[in-house]
Amino acid sequence: MTPATVTGHFGEWVQGRFGPEGPVVLITLPCPDFRVTAPGDDTMAFSADVLSRFAARLGIDNLPTGVTRNFPLGIGGGASTATLVALARAAGFSGSDETLADACIAAEQASDPLMFADPDRLVWASRQGRVLREVTPPPPATILGGLWGEPQRTDATDTDFDDVSDLIDDWQVASNQGDLTRLAAIATASAHHCTARRGPTDPMADLARDLGALGMVRAHTGSARGLIFAPDTVPPHGADTLREAGLTDILCFQTGRA
Repeated sequence: MTPATVTGHFGEWVQGRFGPEGPVVLITLPCPDFRVTAPGDDTMAFSADVLSRFAARLGIDNLPTGVTRNFPLGIGGGASTATLVALARAAGFSGSDETLADACIAAEQASDPLMFADPDRLVWASRQGRVLREVTPPPPATILGGLWGEPQRTDATDTDFDDVSDLIDDWQVASNQGDLTRLAAIATASAHHCTARRGPTDPMADLARDLGALGMVRAHTGSARGLIFAPDTVPPHGADTLREAGLTDILCFQTGRA
């Protein structure tokens, strides 16, 4: 069995419904610092039924019995999807990314697009496991973030999100132009929509203003919260400021495509 590592994400640039009655869609925010490796020694947060459905869909009967994960569950880091994909690849699965996505949906009825290369190029229907649109990935950005509030696992039946089809359209234009300032404003709007509808309130808007960030991001389900900066512009005191505001597990990472 060959070890396989899959990286997670740090919430979403945008998430909501694609139309008032449309599917839940998202544009993920890849986080190279979050990793799941299979096999490993950590317990997996899946029932035997979930793993059985996943393995059966892929025709695999030798999934690893554990993984190593360097980030908590329920923060909006894509732990479930990253774990399933790592298990499949460690077991020797070499089929298509679409087949992996289909198996993740069969197992959990929801999925992040972490089986794909450059997942931030996809407008992803997360309860259907399919690509609705391809967009240009965002330009390089630095995310300074941490965790706020309690962990929250994704409920695949939860569709209580705002219509963000206008934000998706704006995102496509701004990403084509490589306009990080405009993309940050779109991400901020999506975060505000989510917090107003779903909570909990957080200090991120004030922190963005005080630290001169371009905008903010959040896990639309989960505790990840972040500020968006152009590369090499995070203030030296930024991490301490987030800690003083009550965020935990502070990290700073690069995302986007050069």
